[in-house]
Amino acid sequence: MAEDSQSSTRYQSKLQATTRQTAQLLLLKPALVKLLKIHVHGANNLDGLEGAFAVFGNHSSHLDAPLILCSMPGRLSKFVATGAAGDFFFGNWVKSLGMNLFMNAFAVDRGKGGKGQRGMASQLLSDGVPILLFPEGTRSRTGAMGPFIPGVASLCISRGVPALPVALVGAYAAWPSKQKHLPKGRPEVHVVFGRPMYPYPGEIAHEFNERMRRQVLELHDTTARAYGKKTLAEFARAVALEKAGKSEIATLVEDAKEQADKQEGR
Repeated sequence: MAEDSQSSTRYQSKLQATTRQTAQLLLLKPALVKLLKIHVHGANNLDGLEGAFAVFGNHSSHLDAPLILCSMPGRLSKFVATGAAGDFFFGNWVKSLGMNLFMNAFAVDRGKGGKGQRGMASQLLSDGVPILLFPEGTRSRTGAMGPFIPGVASLCISRGVPALPVALVGAYAAWPSKQKHLPKGRPEVHVVFGRPMYPYPGEIAHEFNERMRRQVLELHDTTARAYGKKTLAEFARAVALEKAGKSEIATLVEDAKEQADKQEGR
């Protein structure tokens, strides 16, 4: 516990927070604006929010965390600690330095042999530090939103903090996982903040987790329809159709093999 408490102090440092906020304003945000046309919605839903809270949203690109942090008012984003995959972002000192400088990052152990300190998210919330986590656990490879792992919901219930939903519309189209280069042509991306969510009395993590997921889905698809973007429901439908097509092809191939085997057996 002493080690946890000691390691969490840098996330609360006012000096580091000021340095990080300056880096975001002078370097990170201008870079994002140069790459993307960013539209922020629901900023008024953040009025009155203070202290510890957990930001969560759909995860479809490496742009997601920077977009969220740079779209939040400075009074809130200043101390937000971002959970990042320990096996990917903390594999070398260059990535680690960038993540710490711009996003106050802490390593999340995904069980892939990377760095990560279990219980850090809980410790940070207990110390009054807001956190940013993506409940899907990894970026979407299809644009569709995956199931939410109930860890964020459980943290909010156990630590008595609100969950702040945010939907990212257009981030997948701007920089899908298979695209090796940065976005070109300044594609439009919408960052949509919802109202802080609180668990109901007696609500268990899985129930709260499902409400959180539905809220992000609603925020995303309502905005997507309004601006002519592809909805998460449409992404999911495309994935289902692709799987069905592959299954049908596999069945036809199997049938053809069976017929060929029968012909050879005659």
